[in-house]
Amino acid sequence: LWPWLLASSGLSTLVQLVTLPFFPDSPSYLLIQKGNEEACRKAIRKLWGEGDHQAEIDDIMKEKAAMTSTKTLRVLEVIKERSLRWQLYILMTVMTTLQLCGINAIYFYSFEVFHTAKFEEYLIPYVSLGVGLCECLSSILCSTLIDRFGRKVLLWGGYTLMCSVLALLTMTLSLQHKFFWMHYFSVILIFLFVIFYGIGP
Repeated sequence: LWPWLLASSGLSTLVQLVTLPFFPDSPSYLLIQKGNEEACRKAIRKLWGEGDHQAEIDDIMKEKAAMTSTKTLRVLEVIKERSLRWQLYILMTVMTTLQLCGINAIYFYSFEVFHTAKFEEYLIPYVSLGVGLCECLSSILCSTLIDRFGRKVLLWGGYTLMCSVLALLTMTLSLQHKFFWMHYFSVILIFLFVIFYGIGP
């Protein structure tokens, strides 16, 4: 079953490969990058149907004018620019914490935790699949929550809950030889960590 499951990801790639030539180019790309207004109008008609789409074209033209008046900075210029310093720090912090938050360790050791929790060998791959499904569903949930609460609240909340879960998971893994139910608690914590990761970072 697993070889078929892994091969199924190639199905969506194949569908995209076959259908992509029939999709129109982005109207903004055609007008801003290529400077082809006629092709832009044609793409808009293909996407939104016949009608007067002058307002959309005017918006794209405004975007083009804004882009031409904005100076493009090189990487070193961005680093040296004092007005962008805080944005750069925030971006670096978010990306660093995302890499070091522990999600890779959770995925790496989850199989061992499931095995220690006395799950049947044939069930462990499906439980691992459930972990991945949890991340997928929580990411979908995040897209609905981000408009309501904002990115900052989700980041703070996600990292706080993930930190708490990791502390509890360290405790349960240390005590799993003393209490038989600690194995199951560790499994629940792994699922919670993945959910909080999907909702937050």
